[in-house]
Amino acid sequence: MREITASGQTVEEAVQSALEQLDTTRDHVDVEVIDEGKKGLLGVFGSKRAFVKVTTVKNQIEEAQNFLRDVTGKMNVEADVTTTVSENHITFDLAGDKIAVLIGKRGQTLNAIQYLVHLVLNKDGTQYYTVTVDAEGYRGRRKDTLESLAHKMADKALSLNKTVALEPMPAFERKIIHSVLQTNEQVSTHSDGVDPHRHVVIEP
Repeated sequence: MREITASGQTVEEAVQSALEQLDTTRDHVDVEVIDEGKKGLLGVFGSKRAFVKVTTVKNQIEEAQNFLRDVTGKMNVEADVTTTVSENHITFDLAGDKIAVLIGKRGQTLNAIQYLVHLVLNKDGTQYYTVTVDAEGYRGRRKDTLESLAHKMADKALSLNKTVALEPMPAFERKIIHSVLQTNEQVSTHSDGVDPHRHVVIEP
């Protein structure tokens, strides 16, 4: 975050001067008018320059995008990042040749990247965002897999008439299991254990 005080014949001129010195644009700064100045007689006599204090503000989304490109680059994966913002939720979609490396076993690598991006995005930011990091539609495919798994394990719990524990999953994946089985009146679900070993339990 950088800060500069600049002056000009008008407030707008002072702001423009500051933007040039900071090498940035209007949407990346906060402007505080110190003195609006005055034109004076015939625009010359008794005129007073305008002064402004201009402070650069962090663009949270750009920082998160840059972090994502940096991480994928260090993993030797050239990934294109497509960013979609919907109110306070951001989806970063990754595409590239070696995308499987970024997904990892059962999406564990992708989940870890998502967690880090969430931290970077909301660190010292003025706006709080929730985040999804996807890779060529993996999240949709994983959701279908989890929904299918939920029904299968519910059937297993009923046929054996005993409690069934699923593998550990992050919170947003456990939520999918809970949601799917919410309408099944023959079983109940709850989460058990402590992260990263927290898992869904299905009971008849």
